[in-house]
Amino acid sequence: MKNYQKYTRQYYPVANAPARWMTKDHIEKAPVWCSVDLRDGNQSLIIPMSLEEKLEFFKLLVQVGFKEIEIGFPAASETEYEFLRALIEQNLIPDDVTIQVLTQSREHIIRKTFECLRGVKKAVVHLYNSTSFAQRQQVFRKSKEEILEIAVTGAKLFNDLAEEFKATSDTDLRFEYSPESFTGTEPDYALEVCNAVLDIWKPTPDHKAIINLPVTVELSSPHVYANQIEYMCDNLKYRDSVVVSLHPHNDRGCAVADSELGLLAGADRIEGTLFGNGERTGNVDIITLAMNMFSQGVDPELDFSDMPHICEVYERVTRMHVYERQPYAGKLVFAAFSGSHQDAIAKGMKWREETDPNHWTVPYLPIDPTDVGRVYETDVIRINSQSGKGGIGYLLEQNYGYVLPAKMKEVVGYAVKSVSDHLHKELAPEEVLAAFHDQFINVNTPLELVDYHFTRTPNIHTVVTVKVNGEEKEITAKGNGRLDAVSNAIKEHLGIQYSNLTYSEHALQEGSSSQAVSYVGITFPDGKVSWGAGVADDIIGASIQALFSAINRQIQ
Repeated sequence: MKNYQKYTRQYYPVANAPARWMTKDHIEKAPVWCSVDLRDGNQSLIIPMSLEEKLEFFKLLVQVGFKEIEIGFPAASETEYEFLRALIEQNLIPDDVTIQVLTQSREHIIRKTFECLRGVKKAVVHLYNSTSFAQRQQVFRKSKEEILEIAVTGAKLFNDLAEEFKATSDTDLRFEYSPESFTGTEPDYALEVCNAVLDIWKPTPDHKAIINLPVTVELSSPHVYANQIEYMCDNLKYRDSVVVSLHPHNDRGCAVADSELGLLAGADRIEGTLFGNGERTGNVDIITLAMNMFSQGVDPELDFSDMPHICEVYERVTRMHVYERQPYAGKLVFAAFSGSHQDAIAKGMKWREETDPNHWTVPYLPIDPTDVGRVYETDVIRINSQSGKGGIGYLLEQNYGYVLPAKMKEVVGYAVKSVSDHLHKELAPEEVLAAFHDQFINVNTPLELVDYHFTRTPNIHTVVTVKVNGEEKEITAKGNGRLDAVSNAIKEHLGIQYSNLTYSEHALQEGSSSQAVSYVGITFPDGKVSWGAGVADDIIGASIQALFSAINRQIQ
């Protein structure tokens, strides 16, 4: 590409970073989660949510288990003010949920923000101003000292208004500060600003402040951000009284990695959204983060067990679409079309059922789809022209009870795939069943079974009535068993020769009224093996039908 020369690295790496976080291989405990769907998420929508839609989304976030929810910028938007007041006046905020409101470090906005909170039980008031080199130089045209003064002035006003608030209210107020565009700010300067704010607020272990370090625009690889977070955690004053929070955006596609490495580096809290909705390329996807922890045996302390419902509400109120490949949530994330994948999944599921049902190690499936409200029958094994015998056999067994012999699965697989290829589409389970029925079960042309009966003399003697190309005739023979006798009759009277008859059977369902299914494979003189299946009220009838099906599939 042309013009790459006009770009330069706009981040500030930590010099001689100890990078202790690199010695950790996983996150051991869920962070404090804060949803910013109703602020960052909402402001990025083409059509922002209405009051009613926001209320529904808020209820969804509470159901999922969020204990901190940023609900907006009430001093700057009438809609967000009305939403905040509706939550308070309709008593919709559970006692264990803290709402968060956002304000710039500007006096009239700060004052109005505090006034909006009258009547709330618990709230985080979030102060921010931009500190990055680019914003100082181009937007505010102010020195480091002047930008620092903006933060300090806002922090002092927070203290004053909080004292006034306490005189007339028992609201539990906590403070949060963000050096906006933290990743574009020199680390020592970001630390200086944050410590100056903390010196004014003087947090305690019983009343902590939040220092939020946002990836307002993602500028670097995740390890650079992790070093910046570790530097801040090591050098912030009042560390035992500070919750270090992360707010990653996804401009480089690494927001999840930024968050995970940032947590390893010492952060305590994550601000993000469902499905990563947010400005530009979005905020960090809290679902992916939480489910990554879940997949490694860590309780995420959020409940995504009904993912289809979460997707439905999200898509309806935001008018956004959950991408089919969205981790853990997309409609295709558990789908296996590849034959080798399907075979491995089918074998893994069987191994787990027989060997270790309490642990999940199934190939190609990082989690059990049922843990997020998905179903094996329609979400995992998907059939198209790329599918294999294992997946098709698994689907027929799990959905309809047909336990195909191993060698028959390959033949059925090719037949079903050819239907998908011909129609140029994925086959639904019922279409797979229809293809199996049409091509393998009770196939009755050109040789049709009409009737049969047996006598013992002392071997089994049979009289079979058949139609050959529509012409009815009786054929007789003896055999060591009923199927053997019928097979001998066909060979002796109809001139159809084959060998190596393979046979298996089982009941289709449990109970005395269950039908039987049989599978028969035979080898013709040219070496071709033909398989057929039969379904009847008894095993004998099913096995004879299966033999006729196998013969007909070869001579049609």
